Amino acid sequence: MKINDEHLKELEDEAIFVMREVAAQFERKVILFSGGKDSIVLVHLAKKAFWPAKMPFSLLHIDTGHNFEETLKFRDDLVRELGVELIVGLVQDSIDEGRVVEETGINASRNKAQSVTLLDVIDRLGIDVAVGGGRRDEEKARAKERFFSHRNEFGQWDPKNQRPELWNIFNGHKNFGEHFRVFPISNWTELDVWQYILRENIILPGLYYTHRRKIFLRNGVYLAWAPFMQLKPSEKVFEADVRCRTIGDITCTGVTLSKAQSLKEIISEIAATRVTERGGRYDDKRSEAAMEDRKKEGYF
Repeated sequence: MKINDEHLKELEDEAIFVMREVAAQFERKVILFSGGKDSIVLVHLAKKAFWPAKMPFSLLHIDTGHNFEETLKFRDDLVRELGVELIVGLVQDSIDEGRVVEETGINASRNKAQSVTLLDVIDRLGIDVAVGGGRRDEEKARAKERFFSHRNEFGQWDPKNQRPELWNIFNGHKNFGEHFRVFPISNWTELDVWQYILRENIILPGLYYTHRRKIFLRNGVYLAWAPFMQLKPSEKVFEADVRCRTIGDITCTGVTLSKAQSLKEIISEIAATRVTERGGRYDDKRSEAAMEDRKKEGYF
């Protein structure tokens, strides 16, 4: 399998440059960590950007309470290895405090509630920048993002009111109460990410490789089954060989029927597929503007 090393090196250099700009312009810095491949790549890039010093970022995970156990174990193991601070915001706390009302019914999910929990943590800890793994190829709302994404005092994103980024000059100026989200791998594609993981030999949770799991089919999307999930009378749980292309809350993380058990097999599978990476995200199917609406409310 041929990998374009020069292309990957250019993407890596760009991402490292952005991360160093973040370190120079902001004080309270976190990496938004989901346990997914993009956030894991961000951590790897941060290590390279500041080596041999320790990276100047804490990891911030918004835990819905409905995460894959494999994700949480991977997160905890990685934090121990890095020796960095882990900040966990619990959606359950937001529910208990009456900050959000938990959805009920067949399609109930805590995914949307993450926005409130995230903004509360940012405000409470005085975080002025949160680095995320969003990429422009993922979804049309993400395609509107700049590297430095300004958020107002309410944590909201206005795609029409972003600063120009000519010649990679980034403006991190903010008023009191405002903050930034920064996306160092904006210009990467899903295939770039996987090829970089292969080149750098980055360890990932086993969820990304084919494994046996109980699943069910809902509106054309295969979802992993968990005991707290309600099923429609027509939905049946069965076992199949699957893997994840993205990882998030169990209720909205679609799984892919697959036999790919190695990075090279995954790359070949992605190169041949006609389904987008977020095509299996059940939360994106709530409306055509679902992602943009959540982003305006303060979503990652």
